[in-house]
Amino acid sequence: MSPRRNRPRGGVSNGKGPAAEGRRSIGLESTESWRGEEWVVRRVSGGAAGKPYRCPGCDQLLPPGTPHVVAWQRDGDVDDRRHWHGPCWSARDRRAARVRRSRNAPRY
Repeated sequence: MSPRRNRPRGGVSNGKGPAAEGRRSIGLESTESWRGEEWVVRRVSGGAAGKPYRCPGCDQLLPPGTPHVVAWQRDGDVDDRRHWHGPCWSARDRRAARVRRSRNAPRY
């Protein structure tokens, strides 16, 4: 039996290529361009997440202790930070902000 492989098969990423396009790393934070604006993105581990948040991508609750992504615009305020599920952040181009209505609300 061979030992377990703990490194990626594709080799070490050097921060170049199509996967890193539009992304600059700044320590634990990275900067990504999305919809023509610069976004600061921080990955939060499960142990560091102490409060519940609502994901803007799927409108589901992020319970405390769940690893997630915190993103805000480069020029934005602290109150503009949004907490996303990792897959929701990755699929943000395929997700649209949906208007939440009650069952009896008219659909114009």
